[in-house]
Amino acid sequence: MEAEKTAYNKYGMRLFSEIATLLAVEELSISRVQYTVVDGRGGVFQNVKKLVEFSAENILLAGKKGRLRITGSGLSLGKCTAGDITVLGNIQKVEREDEEK
Repeated sequence: MEAEKTAYNKYGMRLFSEIATLLAVEELSISRVQYTVVDGRGGVFQNVKKLVEFSAENILLAGKKGRLRITGSGLSLGKCTAGDITVLGNIQKVEREDEEK
């Protein structure tokens, strides 16, 4: 039996490919910032090219296509490696913005 050739993270999950399958999306754009938020704890943001703005209430991240604004309280940056950023704190809202803003 041939092993499935799917990328897994260190926990053995295929998060974005599984989400795409459930939503019947043919391909998730790897050039846009993708994220997962855990209520009251923070979130993980992938495919980040640049940290544009940062404060305890407001963070603006830029990806290859578009930007992502994170608002909340007590926000801080955790681990930042190879395009992945962990944001700690109470995230209240995440919204996409056009790059021209």
